[in-house]
Amino acid sequence: MRWLVGLLLVTLIPAWADLTAARAEPNLEKRSKLAMDNAIAVLHEAREAYLNGDSKEAAAKVGEVEESIDLVYTSLMQTGKDPRRSPRWFKRAEIETRNLLRSLDSFQHDMSFDDRPMLNKTKERVQKVHDDLLTGLMEGKKK
Repeated sequence: MRWLVGLLLVTLIPAWADLTAARAEPNLEKRSKLAMDNAIAVLHEAREAYLNGDSKEAAAKVGEVEESIDLVYTSLMQTGKDPRRSPRWFKRAEIETRNLLRSLDSFQHDMSFDDRPMLNKTKERVQKVHDDLLTGLMEGKKK
């Protein structure tokens, strides 16, 4: 019975994620994690809204994905840490942005051809953040 409750809690955690709660988090690394969790949850909500025929709601959710990704990146940059010396949160964000890009690509392929451009700007932004995180991990802090 305990494992069932634990499983239920693990599956509901992304649903509890909220961008305002992430912005309120004083720890910048935890803020980036909360924002990433929010981006993943909101993308799932956008997909559900689109499948239910609500394109406007889906577009609004996709905009929130972009806001979340921007918060992830700015939070990590505000830490002032060198990604090569303290890679934990940077690598986590890099991996999750890569997975988010795959999810965005899959979502875009599932969309109608006319609706696909809705995700182009978001995919470009997530790709830029992913590339910047990966570059930081590979090159380190700029002097």
